[in-house]
Amino acid sequence: MYQVIGPIRTRTLRVLWTLEELGQDYTHTAAAPHAEQVVTFNPAGKVPVLVSGGVPITDSIAIMTYLSDKHGALTHAPGTIARARQDSLTHFLSDELDQVLWMASRHSFILPENMRLPEIKESLRWEFARNLKRLVARMAEDGPFLMGAEMTIADIVLAHCLIWAENAKFPVEEDRLLAFRDLMQARPAYARATGER
Repeated sequence: MYQVIGPIRTRTLRVLWTLEELGQDYTHTAAAPHAEQVVTFNPAGKVPVLVSGGVPITDSIAIMTYLSDKHGALTHAPGTIARARQDSLTHFLSDELDQVLWMASRHSFILPENMRLPEIKESLRWEFARNLKRLVARMAEDGPFLMGAEMTIADIVLAHCLIWAENAKFPVEEDRLLAFRDLMQARPAYARATGER
């Protein structure tokens, strides 16, 4: 059984959601970043942490990739063009959406108050909106998911970023992405991961 450490209102949600989609058993400890339960497995104090067979794995996307590869679902086979495209989309989401939202969070409540630059958030909102338009241009035409009919871990990362954006008051104006977000939030695995069963 897997052990997941980290609060749901962080990137830990991605890992819980992935495990629910895969139908895997796990325990969840909602320890905050830098808590003793976290530092025991990750000296950097960052969440999420997945413990598999006594071995800690960190970074949400690394964990999701490990789980999808191990269980042969939510992914395309390594060494295929489809997997290269999936990885490209996943890295795009991490670099162009997640990191913009993370920077806004850092300047809202994470950095020491004297180090925050609240005015940076306006440029980050502009960058986020621009990157969403670029993403829509890369989405498959023939299915509800990023790559078409088959859901992958990239879809969970995107859905999480869109939910995060809504909470951070970063507008999402692309109709296709709003429909995608609603579709993903309606999934039973999302409800189980968030405790909204």
